[in-house]
Amino acid sequence: MTTTSRLPGLHKLSPLERLHKLSEATALSQSSIEHLANMGNLNTATADSMVENVIGTMNIPLGIATNMIIDGLDILIPMATEESSVIAAVCNAARQCRNTGGFTTASSGSLMIAQIQLVDVPNPAFARLQILERLNEIKMICDETDPVLLKHGGGFRDIEVRTLASRASSMVITHLIVDTRDAMGANAVNSMAEAVAPYIAQWTGGRCYLRILSNLADRRLARARATWSLEEIGGAEVRDGILSAFEFADIDPYRAATHNKGIMNGVSAVVLATGNDTRAVEAGAHAYAARSGQYRSLTQWGIDGDGNLTGSIEIPLAVGLIGGATRSHPTASIALEIMNIQTAEQLARTIAAVGLAQNFSALKALATTGIQKGHMALHAKNIAVMAGALGDEIETVASQLVAQGKIRVDIAEEILTSLRQ
Repeated sequence: MTTTSRLPGLHKLSPLERLHKLSEATALSQSSIEHLANMGNLNTATADSMVENVIGTMNIPLGIATNMIIDGLDILIPMATEESSVIAAVCNAARQCRNTGGFTTASSGSLMIAQIQLVDVPNPAFARLQILERLNEIKMICDETDPVLLKHGGGFRDIEVRTLASRASSMVITHLIVDTRDAMGANAVNSMAEAVAPYIAQWTGGRCYLRILSNLADRRLARARATWSLEEIGGAEVRDGILSAFEFADIDPYRAATHNKGIMNGVSAVVLATGNDTRAVEAGAHAYAARSGQYRSLTQWGIDGDGNLTGSIEIPLAVGLIGGATRSHPTASIALEIMNIQTAEQLARTIAAVGLAQNFSALKALATTGIQKGHMALHAKNIAVMAGALGDEIETVASQLVAQGKIRVDIAEEILTSLRQ
């Protein structure tokens, strides 16, 4: 039981010293302390430099999605996830569209947006024009802020200025449009917003308040499309079931939320495996799904001239190859090596293809056997482990759970007891 959450100076201690302090405060067992002290394949010093008050690591399984053809190239894709059936779903979807060429992808580029909020402006419309007139000065300030980005072909590209009406008064919002190249870009655009904000206040007589990037990266879209033949998916009835499931999601936010969550199962697994920011990507994706004023599907499904099923996805993907955990976490570097990813744009396009594959498998399962049959069959191994199964026992217990059609811990415990007797 926790005696107090007040642990002054915890941040000054080493990870092992923090563990001992935590043990004193919570009465953790020695086995728990030893478990946390084992940080796996992440160096203790690296972990301690990434976040605050480190005491251990939370290891997530890293699997490989097979069968993917993207833009004519075979690619193996590492995915980090704790959820059963996610990786298998991508493998199956990719296998079923190999004979039609796999996935074709594209990208709108690597532009990010930083927002500068101007308040207490007497005449917002007038202030908007004052800011737009200073385009060249703003460009100079931004590019001087990050000369390294400029050296790599990135940097300031444009501005847009909007006036918004709030409850108290109107505000003027300046968007800095910045090409961040192979970086996700948060630090770069935030620094530029900080540098430009005092000048905007000076030019307009207003007061700058928030200076921060937007995770609605709608100028950094990744796109993927693929075709599944009727022969591969099981005929016109399955195709029509998939289309009906998509149409349901596209008109009903309650269905769309779970529909898009399934897409993000695949997207976030690759984002996490490569050390990128899952929360930023997820926030941007869901905001983009609501851009019409109603929350809708991130994918589109239809029929081609031969009656085959076609699918496409367009999703904002602010991911990078430099900075943050992408460079500091060794597993993230290895994941990029496995995929032979050379640019952030290539990574984004790959992730979009995975999201589309994930959605295909989910829709097909819903339209045929139902989502639970395949998912719970894979989940049976987790249940077996929860029941205490070890080694070869896990597969045996899981198989019997599936055969009985009851994937429950109590039944797994009964099977395990019988097996050991």
